[in-house]
Amino acid sequence: MKKNIFDLYLEKVRELPLWVKQVMYVKLKEDLQKYNCVDFLDKYSGKLLALYSPILTFAGNEELARKKAGLDANIYTFLKLCSADYTILDISLNMFLTMEETAKYFMLCVEQGYLERPEADEIYAMAGFISGKFKTGEYFQRNKTLSMMQVQEGLSEQKKIDSYGGKHLKFLEVLDTLGLVKEDDYKIIFLLQEEAKKRFVIDYNLVPDAERGYNSEGEKQSAEVEALQEENKKLKEKLVQLLQLVKKNV
Repeated sequence: MKKNIFDLYLEKVRELPLWVKQVMYVKLKEDLQKYNCVDFLDKYSGKLLALYSPILTFAGNEELARKKAGLDANIYTFLKLCSADYTILDISLNMFLTMEETAKYFMLCVEQGYLERPEADEIYAMAGFISGKFKTGEYFQRNKTLSMMQVQEGLSEQKKIDSYGGKHLKFLEVLDTLGLVKEDDYKIIFLLQEEAKKRFVIDYNLVPDAERGYNSEGEKQSAEVEALQEENKKLKEKLVQLLQLVKKNV
């Protein structure tokens, strides 16, 4: 049985007195409402990219075992965590990645056939948008908010307005004018895209030790993941040292 870092963190939060959790809920709800995020969560609560556990294909398992393609070590670490049924959130925490970086690894592995494409269109669309692979129109097309015909209608309308010499409107403004997409719909995804560039690190002192007594296979898997985490931590430290040297020589 596997224990993920964020799940362990949440267990500590759940141990707080009820009156404290009530205040946390009220404050967080206020914050989410400020960013127009409540409607988005109501619509996609079960289809959040961060909560998705990527699934390895046969090709992905073969590449992870044999490493024939000679991929970057971080990609193999990513695939290893996917094989252990980690969510996108916990993969980013274990590898010290931003959500944007994790989304890029995810999209690359899907394109190479190492991971299955998610059944939920929103998950795939958001991964593509956050990683920078999909533009806004393609995001709304991929998550089935818009059809290809509606996207083309928006582009045609934008060109028509420009040709008449009127005020230039951005593509999303045109979609809004046509009533195809609301402002709140695209404001939240741009905010998520920007926030995805930020690194999220949990203080390990706040996380309780995982329960012991797992079976031998689970212990072996846990040890392998811990070794990968330590390896990636060392790589991050070396990168920081390198950046400091570069700054000194500038």
